[in-house]
Amino acid sequence: MYKVFIKPILFIFDPEWVHHTVFSTLKLIHRIPGMGNLIKGFYQVKDQRLERKLFGLTFPNPVGLAAGFDKDAKLYKELSNFGFGFIEIGTLTPKPQPGNPKKRLFRLPEDGGLINRMGFNNEGVEAPIERLKRNKGILIGGNIGKNKLTPNEEAVSDYVQCFEALFTHVDYFVVNVSSPNTPNLRALQDKEPLTHILQTLKDLNHSKPKPKPILLKIAPDLTEEQLVDIIDIVTSVKIDGVIATNTTLSREGLHSKNKSEMGGLSGKPVTKKSTEVIRFLYEKSKNAFPIIGVGGIHSPEDAIEKLEAGASLIQLYTGFVYEGPGVVKRINKAILKSV
Repeated sequence: MYKVFIKPILFIFDPEWVHHTVFSTLKLIHRIPGMGNLIKGFYQVKDQRLERKLFGLTFPNPVGLAAGFDKDAKLYKELSNFGFGFIEIGTLTPKPQPGNPKKRLFRLPEDGGLINRMGFNNEGVEAPIERLKRNKGILIGGNIGKNKLTPNEEAVSDYVQCFEALFTHVDYFVVNVSSPNTPNLRALQDKEPLTHILQTLKDLNHSKPKPKPILLKIAPDLTEEQLVDIIDIVTSVKIDGVIATNTTLSREGLHSKNKSEMGGLSGKPVTKKSTEVIRFLYEKSKNAFPIIGVGGIHSPEDAIEKLEAGASLIQLYTGFVYEGPGVVKRINKAILKSV
C-alpha cells in the first residue's frame, strides 16, 4: 500500500517538509486509543531467534533505525512500533544549531537515493533528555558530534559534553566524525585526532560505575590504508564497535536530475561500497569487533548481504523512506528464514 498509494503522493512535495509532516501525522495517529498496539501488532516480528546480544545489550531484533531520522528523540516510541529492534537518535551537538540553509535534502528517485546537506541541525544535546526520561524499554543509541563553529582542535570537548549529558539516557554511544556536511569534520577520522577523541571518551566511560558501549561511525570513502588505521585505533583503544557506513561524496553512476547537489549521498548508490567496507573490516580485523551495517538496505536481500559480509546488526534510513515501514517486517522474516 505504501509504495502504490502513499509514496507517490509524498514524493510530490519537498522531502524535508514531508519528513516533518509525517512526524506530526504519526504523533496524531498514535493519540488514537489502541492505535500504537495495532501498528505494533501488524509490523513487529517477535521471535527469540532474532535477538542479538552485543556490547552487554540485548537487541530484540537486528534491524535498527539509523541516526538522522529522529535527531531530537521526538518520535522514537512511535517509530519503534514499526518493528525496529533499536533506534539511534542524533546526531546531537552540545549547542542547538539550525544546520545548513534550505533546500538541503534531495531525492534521487531514478537511483533510489537521497542527497542531504543538513549540517547537524538539531535542538542541542539537552533538548531530548526530557523525552528520553519517558522511555520504557526501547533500546536507544546516542549519536554525537561537534558544533559547526567548534574548531577541530577543540572538538573533543564537544564530544565529552554530549557524552556526559546523554550518559544516563541512552544505551550506547556513536561517535560521528564522518558526516560530509560539517566543514572539516572528516579530518577527525585521521589517526591522531580520532585516537585522542576515542581515548578521552573511553577513559571517561571507565570512570562511570557502569560504562556504556562506544562505537565509531565511519565514511564509505576511506582508502584501504585508512580502514587499516581504523582497525588499529578501534582495537588499540578498545572501543566496542564500528558503524559502517555514513553517506558518500561519490556521484558515480547516478542518473537523477539532482545528482550534482552537494552533500552526502545515501540509499542504493552506496549499497555496494558500504558492504565492501563491512567485509574489509570484518576480514582484516579477523572479526575483532562488532559492526553495524548501514547503507543502501532497501530489501531483505540487501540486509542478508550485509549480515553475511560481517555485520552483526543493520540500520535503515533511505530504504525506510523508499520502501515504507513494511520493509522492516520483511527483513526480520527473511532473517528468520536464513537462521
